[in-house]
Amino acid sequence: MSRLLGVTLERVCKAVLLLCLLHFLVAVILYFDVYAQHLAFFSRFSARGPARALHPTASSSTNYSRPNTTAPSSGLPEAPSARPGPTASILPPCPDSPPGLVGRLLIEFTSPMPLERVQRENPSVLLGGRYTPPDCMPAQTVAVIIPFRHREHHLRYWLHYLHPILRRQRLRYGIYVINQHGEDTFNRAKLLNVGFLEALKEDATYNCFIFSDVDLVPMDDRNLYRCGDQPRHFAIAMDKFGFRLPYTGYFGGVSGLSKAQFLKINGFPNEYWGWGGEDDDIFNRISLTGMKISRPDIRIGRYRMIKHDRDKHNEPNPQRFTKIQNTKLTMKRDGIRSVRYQVLEVSRQPLFTNITVDIGRPPSWPPRG
Repeated sequence: MSRLLGVTLERVCKAVLLLCLLHFLVAVILYFDVYAQHLAFFSRFSARGPARALHPTASSSTNYSRPNTTAPSSGLPEAPSARPGPTASILPPCPDSPPGLVGRLLIEFTSPMPLERVQRENPSVLLGGRYTPPDCMPAQTVAVIIPFRHREHHLRYWLHYLHPILRRQRLRYGIYVINQHGEDTFNRAKLLNVGFLEALKEDATYNCFIFSDVDLVPMDDRNLYRCGDQPRHFAIAMDKFGFRLPYTGYFGGVSGLSKAQFLKINGFPNEYWGWGGEDDDIFNRISLTGMKISRPDIRIGRYRMIKHDRDKHNEPNPQRFTKIQNTKLTMKRDGIRSVRYQVLEVSRQPLFTNITVDIGRPPSWPPRG
């Protein structure tokens, strides 16, 4: 009898123990379920809030110059430095055909264009000429490179028209003005090489590079400043050429290459001092590497040029025709891998980043004017 009672008590104890264990497991499951619900609630609440604060750059102006070396300045007070930061929610991709494009534009250069006015017109452009669309995620990060010297008047018009165009195109972009220091012969292509390298130093995510003369403004915002599978020539119909392509191999004015395409052709030549020839050399490089030129419809690729006299110390290069014929021999040794220069000043202005550089001196030709 006592043995039967012991067995019964043992079974009751085991049953109670199992019930306690089951109760403990249920309590643990309910605890983690409630925790997950609270976490999801606070995550949704955070997603409705504003994006994280923009973080400033270390300095708005970095001076690398030797003592007593100065560079041109816009004269405007520099705005607080900021770059676009990530948002709590994931943005949709920017559309291939952005809504809000105007199409054909009226471009005029008659009214005065103070830089202060351009700054007021573009409050969403961040220090250094950086912009990111607030409502979508662009597929590319675009650096716009402008070779420059003594063209402040043209630059103001260019900024006035291009910033609104680029914003309507839903681009994430930065504007870099590469200013040649001194009064030696101008070298457009070498300045473009410098711009490529310096832009990447500031933002390694740049994967599309637009190279634009400062006196050319597009007349249609459907001419999208993007890079594609082939190098892109944007300025195919300038008013100075009667809105026609001057010749099939023309690649001047405004062009665009992806980072990979630019490196494939070893960048641009550094030895074209003075006016002319570098665009044809670049066209040769593209052809020699098996790529082709992409162009917009001629009705969309129209540009107006700001009229001006030929720049002093930008005389025609007397050796340009000989050099163009030898691109196949020179392109491997002369380009982005061989460019030499010294940065004198980096100044982040409200609408652009000015980089003043010493790119050296040309050979004894051409004769000075």
